[in-house]
Amino acid sequence: MQAKLLFLGTGASSGVPVIGCDCVVCSSPSSFNKRLRPSALLQYGEKQILIDSGPDFREQALTHHIHKLDGVILTHTHYDHIGGIDELRVFYLKKHQPLPCLASRETYQQIRLRLPYLFQPKQEGKSLSAQLEFQVIDEGFGSVSFQGLPLQIVSYLQAGHEVIGFRLGDLAFISDIQEYTPRVIDEIRGVKRLVVSALREQPSLSHLTIMEAIEFSKAVRAEVTYLTHLSHEVEHMTVSKKLPPNVFLAYDGLSI
Repeated sequence: MQAKLLFLGTGASSGVPVIGCDCVVCSSPSSFNKRLRPSALLQYGEKQILIDSGPDFREQALTHHIHKLDGVILTHTHYDHIGGIDELRVFYLKKHQPLPCLASRETYQQIRLRLPYLFQPKQEGKSLSAQLEFQVIDEGFGSVSFQGLPLQIVSYLQAGHEVIGFRLGDLAFISDIQEYTPRVIDEIRGVKRLVVSALREQPSLSHLTIMEAIEFSKAVRAEVTYLTHLSHEVEHMTVSKKLPPNVFLAYDGLSI
């Protein structure tokens, strides 16, 4: 079955424009330089799976008319990827069923620690939080079925924290990658479409640069690559002209 990936947000942790910044990109009128925090929607058949629920998810859901979700994949627990988790409450109110949630063991434990109210039993007359039903991944690599999707899970590190990515058929989704083993390359080699984060052209302590992401793409032998998680140092048209012909900057609202 053919699937579609919709980029809901392609910005870095501060989004673009950045609060209080009047740089060329933050001041740009171009929609390509307006980036909400990172999130994506995977659509296949009648099902819709959210990839990360960042702090801009409410705006993203309203913009793209997301009226239902069948599940959510949480790649890790940095705020720009889970800051909108409370917005998922509405999907319980619509269906009265907990929303299936795929996460690594580390992510699950961190959410229990940071957001303990999500795990408290519902009480009559009390405020209702998002209701999530976790499917926990205990291994960093391997196959898993989530809401009918056959996913090949890969894991890597960002600033010492585990992040999960996945391969679905000919698509690989790899965000917030910094340190990785050769196995990550092996597991996703040959995909037709690769989504990978690339913060900016300059070096970063916690992300690949655009050039490093291009080298990663070459190692994977991806036919087409989309760069996401872009900072306000990336001017869309200027940087796009420097990229190889099979590498593109993703932008909010892009559907592949």
